[in-house]
Amino acid sequence: MAKTAVRGGRSKIATRSLVKKRRPTPAAAKAANPSAANAASELVTIFDYVRFAATRLKRARVAFAHGTTDPVAEAAFLVGEAMRLHPDEVEPNAARRVPKAAGRRILGWIEQRIATRKPAAYLVNRMYMRGLPFYVDDRVIVPRSFIGEILDSHFGDDDVLRLRDSATVTSVLDLCTGSGCLAILAARAFPNATIDAADLSSDALAVASRNVREHGLEDRIQLAQGDLFAAVRGKRYDLIISNPPYVDAQGMAGLPRECLAEPRMAFDGGADGIDLVRRIIDGTKTHLTSGGGLLCEVGRCKPAIEKAYPRADLLWLDTEESEGEVFWIDAATLADLVPARHPLGAA
Repeated sequence: MAKTAVRGGRSKIATRSLVKKRRPTPAAAKAANPSAANAASELVTIFDYVRFAATRLKRARVAFAHGTTDPVAEAAFLVGEAMRLHPDEVEPNAARRVPKAAGRRILGWIEQRIATRKPAAYLVNRMYMRGLPFYVDDRVIVPRSFIGEILDSHFGDDDVLRLRDSATVTSVLDLCTGSGCLAILAARAFPNATIDAADLSSDALAVASRNVREHGLEDRIQLAQGDLFAAVRGKRYDLIISNPPYVDAQGMAGLPRECLAEPRMAFDGGADGIDLVRRIIDGTKTHLTSGGGLLCEVGRCKPAIEKAYPRADLLWLDTEESEGEVFWIDAATLADLVPARHPLGAA
């Protein structure tokens, strides 16, 4: 029986209203037309550059699938990085003048973004989740998970929505950790916990190691290489989180060019998208403590999950920008879970 709990509060990469809220300056009005002669020479402020960049991105019809959802948000993200501003600081500083060197950097990134279709995060080697910065490059998928919001909203003081008291969580496993962002967010959400972060890719773990080091969490986060639970044999956890590959065959065939720049193994979930999810559900049974649970993101694969586990008492957790993409199941429920079909054994 499916259940749903709702809680908002997902942080935004950039303020989408930046351009709408301000009346264009003469420079911005001219810069809004990328074909205008010497448009770049008219760009002065952060607002001018965001407006110009957003217009270029919109006309180029680039895909927004990496933390930003529209051209203004992505433009603000790139301008902010050039100006060394946190995304939350871009709009309040809209009237600030952009130095020439930063302006050249912004224009170069915009043209690269359009010409190569690489995700903006790869161009600047940075992405933010829940307000925290993370290093990224093409060895890892650009982090974009709803689990970060759920860690903040469903493990706190709210007795109605709380899945578990955060203070009682002392061990966490992040499967398919990629850049390590969820492991780092888990370290922030569960101050008494040690975290294991596992991935099959040595390249991804190299990026994760850098992020763990930059966030000063070497003493709390242990990285492990291996195929799912093979990386942590014999260990049990109060909480297992995972944002595994879950794109089905149809989705893989229709990936935009931007996503093709990312590691294929970070997307491909098999024919119905849940090849790895099945293995995670089955393997979790022997890796949870008695009061533990699994938090797993599955994208649009909810129907496939419910078909594969028709009697599973899953709790589907909505966020500010998602519905039915993350589920929770506790150890007691997992112990009695029998799948309708079982093509793969537990890891």
